[in-house]
Amino acid sequence: MTHRNILCALFALILTLMSSCNHKTPVDLIVYNANIYTVDDNFSKAQAFAVKDGKFVAVGDDATILNKYKAQETIDAQGDAVYPGFMDGHCHFSSYGENLVRWANLKGCQSFDEVIERLRVHDSLYPAEWLLGRGWDQNLWPRADFPDNKQLTEVFPGKKILLTRVDGHAVLVSNEVLVLAGIDENTRMDGGMVLVKDGRCTGVLLDNLADVAKSMVPKMETSQRILALQKAQENCFAVGLTSITDAGLDIATIELIDSLQQAGQLTMHVNAMVNPDDETMDHFMQQGVIDKERLTVRSVKIYADGALGSRGAKLIMPYADDPKNSGLMVENDEFYRHVCQKAIDAGYQVCCHAIGDGGVQHILDIYAEYLKGKNDLRWRIEHSQVVDEADFQRYSQYAVIPSIQTTHCTSDMDWAGDRLGGERIRNAYAYQRLLQQNGWVVNGTDFPIEDISPIYTFYAAVARKHLNGTPATGFQMENALTREQALRSITLWVAKGCFLEKRKGSIEVGKDADFVILDRDLMTVAENEIPDAKVKLCHIH
Repeated sequence: MTHRNILCALFALILTLMSSCNHKTPVDLIVYNANIYTVDDNFSKAQAFAVKDGKFVAVGDDATILNKYKAQETIDAQGDAVYPGFMDGHCHFSSYGENLVRWANLKGCQSFDEVIERLRVHDSLYPAEWLLGRGWDQNLWPRADFPDNKQLTEVFPGKKILLTRVDGHAVLVSNEVLVLAGIDENTRMDGGMVLVKDGRCTGVLLDNLADVAKSMVPKMETSQRILALQKAQENCFAVGLTSITDAGLDIATIELIDSLQQAGQLTMHVNAMVNPDDETMDHFMQQGVIDKERLTVRSVKIYADGALGSRGAKLIMPYADDPKNSGLMVENDEFYRHVCQKAIDAGYQVCCHAIGDGGVQHILDIYAEYLKGKNDLRWRIEHSQVVDEADFQRYSQYAVIPSIQTTHCTSDMDWAGDRLGGERIRNAYAYQRLLQQNGWVVNGTDFPIEDISPIYTFYAAVARKHLNGTPATGFQMENALTREQALRSITLWVAKGCFLEKRKGSIEVGKDADFVILDRDLMTVAENEIPDAKVKLCHIH
């Protein structure tokens, strides 16, 4: 071939390529050379996808996507694993943010002396009228006894102090707060308890009385609340969370979130469960279901009982390690029926915290009055930690969705048997059995009670071990989830749990382009490496 002919051939090839390029469909983003888990109905895999206007417009192999589309931005994933944006089905997003800017972190303290030391440091760095802390857990201490406020008085005389237990259902307060709240050793309240020792109030308050003490704490300034929400969002994105469900919010907080989203200052999608007071329920339920681009309001959060760690969870039979106590119901039936009727009339979900088998059973009884059999209302029982043998099938009978937090199992498994006894523990944290009732579950972290990471949630679901790999054989492994189930439980099934499965939860054409890229494949990596997975990119539509 002559030199002239070679030039002509090259020119023709360039023209062909230019013509081909000009016929490609413009999009905003292409991700290719990826190991994509779409989490669609068939759990299919892909290599590439294209995004335009915040939606997936095509999902397929590299050749098809790259030949058909051209993008302003392209990402070579270099073979890394890509998943739908992780979703948290039950957390306390607003409270978590407030903790970041206002509360001492007491999680993991191995003694009450360590609690005191952390409070000293926090008080020196952030001096204020109130000294607040969250996360203590007496089960981690040499003697697993509830604390006493005597040492608080000695170290912080005259200080208003409120320290919330890790489960949020118990507080330790100073005498100054007891006086302010009008609580002493003789105080009685339905759904609440004062712990008394040697004839005096120790400062430990459970459930409804804990809420009375919490209500004494002054509200944050608006600027602080905005900062708290933004910090919470930043930390969520860092671990791959693109959507969350906040389990219980008031009018002011939901409207603040909405205003920040409208202004582009908050891009996290929030599914907000409303608090069950009449003012809040009426405010939102009279508007009907609220389904905005970044805000969903269609559910109400109620409480059946307390927590297992503080022995407030309602059990059918008494605690194995406290035979005179079977826990407590925090509300009366009139309240539960009132909320359920309002919800059924407004087309809202009811989402009820129930941890003990007595609490679960009682709420299933109440739900049955309104659901009356199979339905698609998707009422939920949050936590569902202990379920009586006869009650598992009632989740299916009334299409009640278990909303679980798999890290509760790994946090509790070292001591839960002491609370429940050898027989009852077998029906605790029974996630696989609960999943089989309706074919799906909602999974979440319950942060800040547990760690914010959905990767830890995934690991707890499949391994049922501490992060250090113990116990070696896992805990009651018959109720572990498969890796596919675990991934669905933090993506598509969370979306389904708030009626968003047509918009979120999988990488499919027409859905919001929320996705995460990890540095290793959760579906194939060795089990002990799962907790080490890191987020390389978290993309929000």
